[in-house]
Amino acid sequence: MLKDPFDWTDEAARLRADAGLVRTLRPRPVDDALLDLASNDYLGLTRRPEVTAAAGEAADRWGAGATGSRLVTGTTALHAELEAELARFCGFEAALVFSSGYAANLAALTALSTHGSLIVSDAANHASIVDGCRLARAETAVVPHADPEAVRKTLDAHPGRRSLVVTDSVFSVDGDAAPLTALAAACRAHGAALVVDDAHGLGVLGDGGRGALHAAGLAGAVDVLATMTLSKSLGSQGGAVLGPARVIAHLVNAARTFIFDTGLAPAAAGAALASLRLIEREPELADRARAVAATLHERLTDAGLTAARPDAAVVSVRAPSAESAVRWAADCRAAGLAVGCFRPPSVPDGISRLRLTARADLTERQLDEAIAVILGAAPGR
Repeated sequence: MLKDPFDWTDEAARLRADAGLVRTLRPRPVDDALLDLASNDYLGLTRRPEVTAAAGEAADRWGAGATGSRLVTGTTALHAELEAELARFCGFEAALVFSSGYAANLAALTALSTHGSLIVSDAANHASIVDGCRLARAETAVVPHADPEAVRKTLDAHPGRRSLVVTDSVFSVDGDAAPLTALAAACRAHGAALVVDDAHGLGVLGDGGRGALHAAGLAGAVDVLATMTLSKSLGSQGGAVLGPARVIAHLVNAARTFIFDTGLAPAAAGAALASLRLIEREPELADRARAVAATLHERLTDAGLTAARPDAAVVSVRAPSAESAVRWAADCRAAGLAVGCFRPPSVPDGISRLRLTARADLTERQLDEAIAVILGAAPGR
C-alpha cells in the first residue's frame, strides 16, 4: 500500500490546534460593513474613485496582465512613469518596481550581497527580510532590536568585509521606528550600506508622506537603499527598490525576483501612480494618519490597556495570551469592527497582540465607535 507522503501534516495541524495557532482564510465580501482597523490601507486610498478609475483605465489600455517578465514584454510606459515619479517623490535617484514588496526585499538582499560579505539584520525585521537573508550568499548576523551600538560592534568585529545593514523603518508588530540616523552613522563609520524597508513609513512619515528616510535626511544618499510596498499607503499592489541609479541598474541585471518574475499588472501600476499623485496633492493625509494613531494610543492606554506608543500608523495592543487575542479579535468582529490579531510565530517576542491600523479617512465618530468596541471586548472587562 502506498504511504501518503503528507501524513505528517495531520500531526502539524494537531499541534497548531493545541497551541491555539490555527490560521484560516476568511473571504471578504464586496459589501463588507465592518469598520476596518485591520488592513494596511493607511490613507484610505484603495477605494478612492481616482485610484479605482486609474486601475480600470490602465487595464483597458494595457491589458489585464503584464504579459511577461519586465525584461521581455512586462515593462510598459506606465511602469516607467511610476518608477520616475516614485523616485522623485521620495527623493531618490532611481526606482525599480516589482510584483510585491516581498520580491523587492528578496531582490535587494540577494543581488547586493556576495559570498563572503556580511548582512546585519534587526531581530524584529519583517519575514521578507529574514527570507532575503536566508537566500543571500552572505553571512547574516542578527542583532538586538533597534540597537545601533550592537550594529556598530558587529561591524567592528568584521573589519574590511563588504557589509550591509538592513532594517524596517517602522516595525509592523509594535509600530515603533528604527533609529535611522544612528544606524546610518554606524554604517558610514565602517563603509557599510544601509537598506531600509519603508513599507510602513511611505505615506505616513516625512514631509507630506515622503517616507522615513526623507524624514531622517537620508533619502538620495549614495550609501542608502529603500525598499517599499505599493500595497499599504498607496492602496494598490507591488513593491519597489529606490536608490542610486547604478544600484538600480545592477538589480535589473542581477535580481532574480526581477528577471524571472512576471511584471506588475498594469492596473496595479496605474492605481499606485494615482495614489502617489493624491498623496502629493493632499499632504494632510500623512498628518491625519499619525493623529489617529496618537488618539488610539492615548485613549486605550488611559482606559488601562497596554499599547505601544506609535511612531507611524500602527497601534499595537497587548493581549494576555494567544487564545485571548483570538477571542478579543473575534468579539470585535462580532461587534462590527475588524482588527488585526498577531500571535506566535508572527510576533518575535512571543507576546500576542491586537494590531490596529490608524487610517487617515476615519471620522471622529468612527474612531469613537472603534475605541468603544475594543474596550468593551477587552479580556477581563
